[in-house]
Amino acid sequence: MPLWTKRPAGCRSFSVADHRAISQDSGDHFTPMESLMPNMQTTFQESSNAKIDRRRFLSSAAGAAAFAGCGFLDELPKAVAAPKPARSFEIASIDRVTVKVPFREIPDRAMSREIPHWMYSEICSVKLKSGHVGHGETLLYYTYGATEDADVARAVGKNAVEIMWDDELGAGLQMALFDAVGKACEVPVHALLGTQLTDKTPLAWWNIDTSPKDMAAECAEAYRQGYRAYKTKGRPWFDVWSMCEETAKVVPEDFHVALDFNDTLLTAEQGIPILKELAEFPQITIWETPIFQDDIAGNQAIRKATRVPVAMHYGNPDPIVALKEEVCDGFVIGGGASRIRNRGTVAAMADKPFWLQIVGTGITATWSKHFGAVLSHANWPAVNCHQLYQHQLLTESIKVENGMSTIPAGPGLGCEIDWDAVEKYKVRKPARRPEPPRLIETTWPDGRRMYIANNGKVNFMLTIGQQGRMPYFEHGVFTQLLPDNGSARWKELYASARKGPVLIPA
Repeated sequence: MPLWTKRPAGCRSFSVADHRAISQDSGDHFTPMESLMPNMQTTFQESSNAKIDRRRFLSSAAGAAAFAGCGFLDELPKAVAAPKPARSFEIASIDRVTVKVPFREIPDRAMSREIPHWMYSEICSVKLKSGHVGHGETLLYYTYGATEDADVARAVGKNAVEIMWDDELGAGLQMALFDAVGKACEVPVHALLGTQLTDKTPLAWWNIDTSPKDMAAECAEAYRQGYRAYKTKGRPWFDVWSMCEETAKVVPEDFHVALDFNDTLLTAEQGIPILKELAEFPQITIWETPIFQDDIAGNQAIRKATRVPVAMHYGNPDPIVALKEEVCDGFVIGGGASRIRNRGTVAAMADKPFWLQIVGTGITATWSKHFGAVLSHANWPAVNCHQLYQHQLLTESIKVENGMSTIPAGPGLGCEIDWDAVEKYKVRKPARRPEPPRLIETTWPDGRRMYIANNGKVNFMLTIGQQGRMPYFEHGVFTQLLPDNGSARWKELYASARKGPVLIPA
């Protein structure tokens, strides 16, 4: 049984009764679920962390929507926030600093090929009138929302408790607000998010698509450091069979690998034969988005074709469609605090596991662990990507033992930022997303070559795969970044590839 199938021992479900007790304790109004069922709604909205029978939930979508739309969620943050002490929560000042943290050697070979801008993070610091200071992080060119000057302007002078649930403030500022309020209240962040269900949560190792040799090396390193799960990409420009084969040589069968295809298998008819072959490797435990998520019939067929569960990004298709049509086995959930809470609650109501995908250095990984403490169905290992970097920006790196990481119990985030490292990696914030020239070569055993270059779009290479504009998955295919050697040939290929993929026959 996969390690993430159930919550750790000692975990209990978060029930309607819990919400009732919290609401009563705080003085907030609580509306019983049973009284909401007659109120039929036509749209499915994000719901609270109330657990009901899955069969009943799926058979009464309108009733669930009524529960979600009753306004209860609007009061939830008030219900779970710590009572205001006498000290002031007014925001005195907000500071931001940009850092460029280099990747480790192996991840760098893959990340520099397609998403080198992931090196840039912004550290946000919030100081309250009480003197307490909270910190947060934004992965500048990936995170759901970067904090802008306008967000800072509207936050200064406000009560941090009143605005900390506003996802529109951006990742770094919102995280810093929770950290500051937690410190002021002398409680960990998870006490502000909900009821703690467990003291440990599963974490996964991550890297973008890479060569079989590098994937095996990363999985071996992950296992050595106590991780029991690894998430990566399945792409037509790498040999996915060899990736799994080489990995299986260096980790035990109970090490779990999730393959994210990002639609590149294109159709169930094309993809199922490949998935059946890959499912023979016991380490393969999850498919993420094997084909386009709105292909209902195709995803149903994939679920039936192999033993491996299917994960989908929450929201496409509409959650009620995904649940009623049974197109996936669980979800990928990210975003701001309110969105994560609400979407994680819907998953719990439907008894669907999910992983938290909240990306950054060790600061963000710590933030993610607090959500793992309060969300009953965050059973799949969280993807935080902090393993990519040479430094996690913490005085003490994230520790994992047997796939699990202990949730901080100290005030706020419960971690200490390494300010010497922040100073070391500090840079001027780029005016726009960095776009260094990149020429990427893909080769096949029969001598075919394809060249793709960055074109100003983040997913320039993925888009080509999703559009079926490169050869489909084959054995022996290999991809690498070609450094600019100053030659006329490199410049010619780069200029041509920027306009579209250049395929040179054998």
